[in-house]
Amino acid sequence: MENKKVSIIYYSKMGNTKKMVDIIANGLRSVKDIEVGVFSVDSVDEDFLRESKTVIFGTPTYYGNTCWQIKKWFDESKNISLEGKLGATFATCDYVQGGASTAMLTIINHMMVKGMLVYSGGSALGQPFLHFGPVALKGRMEEVREEFFIYGRRIGNKTVELF
Repeated sequence: MENKKVSIIYYSKMGNTKKMVDIIANGLRSVKDIEVGVFSVDSVDEDFLRESKTVIFGTPTYYGNTCWQIKKWFDESKNISLEGKLGATFATCDYVQGGASTAMLTIINHMMVKGMLVYSGGSALGQPFLHFGPVALKGRMEEVREEFFIYGRRIGNKTVELF
């Protein structure tokens, strides 16, 4: 059986979002037949992305929303078809009421416009309930490591199931 490729596209200024990317990537790699590509938003391997069945977007939360770097990537990626790919998202933030849900919903909106199938596992898979995607709060990131790993594993399992 051929490996299913999963791309993770993220922006990380302080390194916190990248830490969560690495945990999600490890969760994905725990699933048989998954190959993971991890790309900073400014260095996406477009060939790997085109071959990917799933794309996960990670963003820090700035001013209650996604970072401009991720928004710009969506705005300028007209030549990249994401149609039919499984899409997922996650966020990091400084404050509990920092807007992480809004940041993820913004990305979900972009994924839907691009024709992606949006998935998180929500509450259907039980604890941890991840709804839009997991959120890591500054200063408490170690507490959610397992949630991010589980999220990666869930996305990997759904990728294998669907594709």
